[in-house]
Amino acid sequence: MLEIAPEKVAHVIVRAREMDAKMDSWDQPEDEDSADSILESRAGDATGQELREFISQLNVDEQASLVALAWIGRGTFEPEELEEAKATALAERVNPTEDYLLGIPLLADYLEEGLDRLGISVEDAEAGIL
Repeated sequence: MLEIAPEKVAHVIVRAREMDAKMDSWDQPEDEDSADSILESRAGDATGQELREFISQLNVDEQASLVALAWIGRGTFEPEELEEAKATALAERVNPTEDYLLGIPLLADYLEEGLDRLGISVEDAEAGIL
């Protein structure tokens, strides 16, 4: 059983997609207020910090479920191996979960695929937060 609400997973997906959409800064510091600069990744970006804090405030079981979900989404585990994936996430936890997850390229895609593979509607989960 997944020990994190799908809405919380959807929150991580949406925020991770926002971070993925940002790109390295291309303009000069004096251009920070231009319309184009909203998609730039800058030090102290609120989206990344908010996501990091959100993940860090989840309880240990929720964090393990989030990691397991990402692993299921990328094919490391099968949906029927959810309990094993959660146990592995707990046993192998050596770094803060937010550091681990935010270091995974395509995190949002893996989480979305993980929900889908478990038969949980991503659209329903996202509906409450968009």
